Amino acid sequence: MGRPVLIALVGVDGSGKTTQARALARRLTARGVPATYFENAGGRPLWNRLARSVGRPDGVALFGRTLYPVVEATVRAAAMTRALLWSWATGRTAVLDRWTYCQHVIMRARGDRGRRAVRAAYRVFPAPTVVCFLAVAPEVAQRRVLARGIDTEELTHLRALDAAYRALPEFGGFVVVPGDGDPDEVAAALDGVVAPLPAGQGAPAAPPARLLRWLVKKGPLLYRKR
Repeated sequence: MGRPVLIALVGVDGSGKTTQARALARRLTARGVPATYFENAGGRPLWNRLARSVGRPDGVALFGRTLYPVVEATVRAAAMTRALLWSWATGRTAVLDRWTYCQHVIMRARGDRGRRAVRAAYRVFPAPTVVCFLAVAPEVAQRRVLARGIDTEELTHLRALDAAYRALPEFGGFVVVPGDGDPDEVAAALDGVVAPLPAGQGAPAAPPARLLRWLVKKGPLLYRKR
């Protein structure tokens, strides 16, 4: 029995990946390909709001440079695990808003330690069927973030993120989708990328044994009540 199709959208903050991923899941379902949208973020807006509520500028200042990446990577791992288990249990196509690569990129852009450890831990997560990198000029991304009104991004940070994505060893296997244009144009480009993919397996599939072993060891840490 084959695995369900996993479609990942990645890119810098402001690239439009969340908007496009949600819309793509809806379009696929409307076309008869049952699909579910999954957000696989590390919780940064939440940590930043929590930090500001206690007088700290952001999540990094709240948790510290050493602990913050651990919290972020763990939250992201929990989200990705949920996405995989749901997809395998239902056989539905999963549209993934961010994936493992995003954690590697943000840690590199910040200059965090522990990148090798996180990459090793994240090897339990399978590579998606296709990864779409929404390529957006950092200046355009910054304007979009500001228009959103939720947070802000320094232009230097967005440039560092873009460079970190392009430096990934996996980047050569990504499908680069121009994301600067009109949302409808980006959506049409994404439709062209996913059109040749299988229309889902239509039946549940078993998770890889290595992920199950990892869940047995790490699951209580990821899902314990706080």
